[in-house]
Parts: sequence; structure tokens; C-alpha cells
Amino acid sequence: MRPLQMPYMFEDRTGRVSGSDYDDIYERMFLRVIPHPHSPGENDNVLAIYNMGRRSTRHGDTRHLERQPSVILEFAEGAAGGLGNVQFFCPPAPSVTIPMNRYLRRTAFFGGSLSRKFQASDGRDYRWEHQSASGHEWSCLSEEDYLVAHYDLRQPHMPAYGVSGNTLTVHESFAYLCIDIMASLLIMRYIAEHNL
Repeated sequence: MRPLQMPYMFEDRTGRVSGSDYDDIYERMFLRVIPHPHSPGENDNVLAIYNMGRRSTRHGDTRHLERQPSVILEFAEGAAGGLGNVQFFCPPAPSVTIPMNRYLRRTAFFGGSLSRKFQASDGRDYRWEHQSASGHEWSCLSEEDYLVAHYDLRQPHMPAYGVSGNTLTVHESFAYLCIDIMASLLIMRYIAEHNL
């Protein structure tokens, strides 16, 4: 008999693209998204994604300052905003920088900007779709149309106790792609937020 697989369910602490903590409710992984501490002028358009391992019990946890981020998202500056570059750090290999519009490509030439595909670190293509599946704000699908991950907004009637109530669910068999999924989701949410 195959063991029961538990999806990674990340609770989005703030609900903001510009910075949040994402805690797996089963405490298997903790991701932090913050403005990159080493960007010039503390620019909010440059975000860093850190794989923190487990959540610290201390408030004001600064462990991320002691490590290299897994990904840096550098959005274009200015009031209009725009897509910039995404930089992946995968030691011992050198970092890889890709323009965001090449990393997340539209799924159809005349299609909307809220359906895009990306090539993950496993070499396979996945795609994000906005409000295509019932109850999911964002759905990430494999090439075979399997649901890999989804981002859900808190239902208005549900209470939220000091958190946004939004969740990112990554199915356990795709947990090795959590960083790819987080980076691509943040870019997709930025695209939707800025009507790009």
C-alpha cells in the first residue's frame, strides 16, 4: 500500500507580494520573501526568497541575513513597474539570471498575461493559470495537466487570526519544486497586481 502523501500547505502571513513568511502548517519548510537587504537604497522592487528550513520561535528572526537567498526577483523600477530579471542560486553551480518575460512565457500568442508557463529546475514545463479552477485563485499545472500547486485566497466568511488566511498548497510529489513554484507565483501575482 502506498503511503499517504501530505501536501505542503504554506500559510501566507501577510498576503502581500512585496514580503511575507510562508509556513508549512506541518512545519516541514519555511520560506521567507522580503525586500533584498543588499539592494541599493533598500529597493522594494528587488525581492529575495529564502529557504529558512524551519520557523524560528524568535520574533524578529534575522537568520536570512546570514545566508544567500535561493532566488532574487528584480522587478523594473518606476511608477509603471514592469518585469525585470529573476536570478536563481543553486550552489555549487553558478547563479543563473533570466529575464522574467523569458522565464514566464505566455501560453498563447494572443492569450492573456495571466496564463504563463515556465521551465522549472527539473527541466519540465509547468503553467500558472488565474482563476481557471474552482476555488483556486492561481493553479499550477504540469504538462500532463496534473494539478501541482494552487494559491487560494481566504474566504470572506472565514476568520483570520493575525495572518492573511491565504494559502499556497504544493502537492508532496512536487515539493522539490517549492522554490520554483514560489518564484513563479510571486511574478504572476505581480503581473496581475500591476496589469502587465
